Amino acid sequence: MMKYEISEQAKLPTRFGNFLTKSFREYGTNGILFEHLVVFTDTLGETPLVRIHSECLTGDVFGSKKCDCGNELALAMEQIAHNSEGGMLIYLRQEGRGIGLFNKINAYALQDKGYDTVEANEKLGFQSDARSYEIVGEIFKHFHITHINLLTNNPRKVNAIEPYVKVVRHSIITPTNPYNEEYLKIKKQKLGHLL
Repeated sequence: MMKYEISEQAKLPTRFGNFLTKSFREYGTNGILFEHLVVFTDTLGETPLVRIHSECLTGDVFGSKKCDCGNELALAMEQIAHNSEGGMLIYLRQEGRGIGLFNKINAYALQDKGYDTVEANEKLGFQSDARSYEIVGEIFKHFHITHINLLTNNPRKVNAIEPYVKVVRHSIITPTNPYNEEYLKIKKQKLGHLL
């Protein structure tokens, strides 16, 4: 059985709009601790707009052009803020598709040598995608959510979430640049993303 704690609720005014927030502290195996953030509108309709966003420090904070993460995060926040059914962004602390920041930077170094994003993870001994979504099911239970419009291009994420809620997928497409064109091509070819 999953062990976790839920923080108090607080206001979170942002450049996208005014939200509320809670943190879910997940106790994983071997003493590993993850502190996830849930940002949500004050009203959640029957089918809220939801983005399940895995942490990407380089893209979300530093604006890295090697991925589309920061742009997807900003677009999701903007769309959730203006959605008539309200919505939620679940910010999962699963950096580098679950391999952590240290290993992600090592994967970046391999990408600099010509490996693609999948090959780099596998060369380091990891799966191409090592994320888990069990905590997301607990978050949906906490908020009494049973149906969502999910902002994602990743059919694997849809499949991982479907045991917890009824999902209707909505694309989240952001502009490409010369640094992430190959990355997005590999996400489409090897990870099945609908781009």
